[in-house]
Amino acid sequence: MTRLPTHELELRAADQRRRLHSSVHELKDHVRDSLDVKKNAREHVLLASGVAAAVAVAVGYGVAGMFVSR
Repeated sequence: MTRLPTHELELRAADQRRRLHSSVHELKDHVRDSLDVKKNAREHVLLASGVAAAVAVAVGYGVAGMFVSR
């Protein structure tokens, strides 16, 4: 079994720390972008408008149905 010099092990550990730090930074950026409300609202304005209209129609139909005699 060959043993690596401590200097080589320290270099490997430093490289792994850098890669881990980079991965965490990328993940944080991705999560921040995914949870940005203004950006998501701009990207999905048509879908949000459609859902709001459908909910409004359903609620209006239900409320109007309470006041109509059968």
